[in-house]
Amino acid sequence: MSEYPKLKLPEKQAPLIIEQTDKGLAQKIDPNFRYAYFQTVAKGGKSLIQSCKDLHLNRTVCYKSLLPEFADDEIEQTRFLREARVSAMLQHPNTVPTYELGRDKTGHYYFTMKLVHGYTLREIFDYRERYDLSQLVNIIVQVAYALEYSHSLGVLHRDIKPENILIGPYGEVLLLDWGLAKVWDKAGSQSQLRESVIDRLENNASMTGFQKLQGTLFYMSPEQIQKDPGIDSRSDIYSLGVILYEALTGQTPVTGELLDEVIQSTLNDTPPKPSDIAEFVPPLLEDIVMQCLEKEPARRVGSAGALIQVLKQNW
Repeated sequence: MSEYPKLKLPEKQAPLIIEQTDKGLAQKIDPNFRYAYFQTVAKGGKSLIQSCKDLHLNRTVCYKSLLPEFADDEIEQTRFLREARVSAMLQHPNTVPTYELGRDKTGHYYFTMKLVHGYTLREIFDYRERYDLSQLVNIIVQVAYALEYSHSLGVLHRDIKPENILIGPYGEVLLLDWGLAKVWDKAGSQSQLRESVIDRLENNASMTGFQKLQGTLFYMSPEQIQKDPGIDSRSDIYSLGVILYEALTGQTPVTGELLDEVIQSTLNDTPPKPSDIAEFVPPLLEDIVMQCLEKEPARRVGSAGALIQVLKQNW
């Protein structure tokens, strides 16, 4: 079995010393001076992710905020709050711990999370030949554990893709970005606040945005593309099935270079079996991935737990 290549590690940290651990806090704590030494990690369509030093706890954390042009938008603020709270409430080994939700000195929202260094599954797929299939399947199993947990709480991720799966330096697998999560109110109905990925297609005409959305579209279920109000956890199962298909074959099951072509392929085309594309595809994995990719949700694997049971068998 091949080994993982060396993962991205944080800068080597000096040993802890008592001057760091026992230093007192000020009598009057000003929250506006808690975080310092900001560095940009990533910039999304509406948010900014930075690393910074938490001066109270003497550690580096991940700091997420809205971009200035969206920071005062009430709808975006509500979406941001929901993302922070969903992330915080999903306390699971395969999700990223959320530390704090607050306002900065300008009154704008931010939340902090654990800063994890590593590779995304997309980066790993880019060097797929270096990995044993069992390693890739194990990553998918860990993501399925996160989904099994979130689905048990009535939370649907809705944006499962390799870019949102992070493999850390100690082998941890983390499902990221719950910004499009679907949650339910007390009456059991769907919240209408959250936009879907497909909604973003109409609001992002740049070439970079087009390419990103086109990539995301490859992992969306037929019912998600059709904006089905009854969408449920089986949509996430479909998306995870696309990732498993890509692990087996090196390509996604749908085709097309334009958005309309990808959409039509997702809705209408039956994907070829993995064994028609790649060699040495275990029959058990081929059967389960084709079940995950059924157009009708009722015909798919029923739950993340059921998928885990199959993937952990001696395939």
